[in-house]
Amino acid sequence: MSVGVGVSGALLVATRSAGKLRELIPMIEAVGLRAVALDAAGITQVAEEDAIECYETFEENALAKARWFSARAGGATLVLSDDSGLCVDALGGAPGVRSRRWAAVPGLEGRALDDANNAKLVRELAGVANRSARYVCVAAIIGPGIELKARGECVGHIMDDPWGANGFGYDPWFFSDELGEGFGEASIAVKERVSHRGRAMRAVLAALAEIVQR
Repeated sequence: MSVGVGVSGALLVATRSAGKLRELIPMIEAVGLRAVALDAAGITQVAEEDAIECYETFEENALAKARWFSARAGGATLVLSDDSGLCVDALGGAPGVRSRRWAAVPGLEGRALDDANNAKLVRELAGVANRSARYVCVAAIIGPGIELKARGECVGHIMDDPWGANGFGYDPWFFSDELGEGFGEASIAVKERVSHRGRAMRAVLAALAEIVQR
């Protein structure tokens, strides 16, 4: 599928997460678009970004982020964003939309933030028999006259011990029922086939292709 969008053939990827960029860029390039990271576009990080994802649903957060970065980019290009998280049944769906900052430890980023969030996950599930969980992602694309969103999910369970050195976030602890292995073990290409982010991205890019090919 080649999208062939006429806005410089580029899609601004609205995330500061290096882990997300590693997964998103190949998906975008596979449909004939050029992925542009925020830093490469000269969109420097500001404190206001921490307050964008303040809503109670993945859909609202994904769209809010896309709109915000679209405004910063001048509104003349296509912007892709996503909001994703881990929903654990025994925790009432937590951490959910608060997955990234669940540990509530100020100042942490990258691996240190992942470690803090995973440590809280282990504490919360200590002695809990029901380990079922799902990853959820909503991807959104905003551009001139365009506002799209799509949702993807992947079911599995939280393992007793972390496995693998791949992935990011909660991946070392998440076992995918469909893959039959943990997200921390799977390669990016294998994970993409069933992952929440892969499914949401394929759906939103297909919707974009339908619009621009009319």
